[in-house]
Amino acid sequence: MIVWLNGAFGAGKATAARHLLDLLPGSTLYDPERVGGELRLLLPATRLAEVDGYQDLPSWRRLVVDTAAALLDEVPGPLVTPMPLLRQEYRDEIFGGLASRRVPVRHVLLHAEETILRERAGRAGADAAAPDRCRAHLEAYEEALGWLKQDAHVIDTARLTPRETAERVAEAVRSGAGACDIVQTPQPTAETLAAGVLLFDDADRVLLVDPTYKPGWEFPGGVVEPGEPPAQAGLREVSEELGIRLHSTPRLLVLDWEAPRPPGFGGLRMLFDGGRLAGEQIRDLLLPGPELRDWRFATEAEAADMLPPVRWNRLRWALRAREQGRPLNLEAGVPVG
Repeated sequence: MIVWLNGAFGAGKATAARHLLDLLPGSTLYDPERVGGELRLLLPATRLAEVDGYQDLPSWRRLVVDTAAALLDEVPGPLVTPMPLLRQEYRDEIFGGLASRRVPVRHVLLHAEETILRERAGRAGADAAAPDRCRAHLEAYEEALGWLKQDAHVIDTARLTPRETAERVAEAVRSGAGACDIVQTPQPTAETLAAGVLLFDDADRVLLVDPTYKPGWEFPGGVVEPGEPPAQAGLREVSEELGIRLHSTPRLLVLDWEAPRPPGFGGLRMLFDGGRLAGEQIRDLLLPGPELRDWRFATEAEAADMLPPVRWNRLRWALRAREQGRPLNLEAGVPVG
């Protein structure tokens, strides 16, 4: 297990974590900031100049997961991790990666109001940069509070000592509070075949879903099981994810070969046309909490801002195929044949 102590600078994460080690038998402090520090030494300055901080590095987010899994092979756990994680897509990537490795996550938000955070930063006299760091974090923290309070177990630290905060965290962990019930999607070990289904409303906007276990929006669908017909896999995924039963086999729009990019293996990606949804189908849409947190219909232009580039390119060609009434064969996102 990993106990992730989230919060703004000055919320008391580091001091509470040290006390928490005494309260959770077998626990070990795991500070992902050290991973970021090593990356700063390893990566060229030109690469570091391209990001605002080490959390923006895909290698950092990947190594946070891999290091946690490796540590739990050495120690009984839990790992106590005091680290601000204020971008939801980074939370999805890291917590989803941990879930794929069967590492349970307890997400705890140590919260304090802005005036208290500023006061604590001002008292950090030994650290001259503390007030500036606090101010830099506050805006991002305020923007993130909406999803953080829904995702994490919240402990208000305003009137608590570090020891009392740690005791509240330990009590929450023992009771199961803050558990992130994320779908445990196994990491692929070879090329995969995946089937997605495009569903539309009366305005021809496409339905996109927001997974809890990976960053960015996605199409309904998933990996095709061994021996399963791809179109039927798409129907199954739509039923499981959204509670929608499509009664006819969807038409193929795009077959796209995705090149392997380590650590990914690539494979074949298929997009099918599931047609327009009726009003009652849209009204009755269901979301499985462990897998999807939201859905929305988007225009092609809106989808360009929501989807990662590879998925957006695949959607773009699928919409052209739908207009032309014929499927397209893509290799690495480029039509061939």
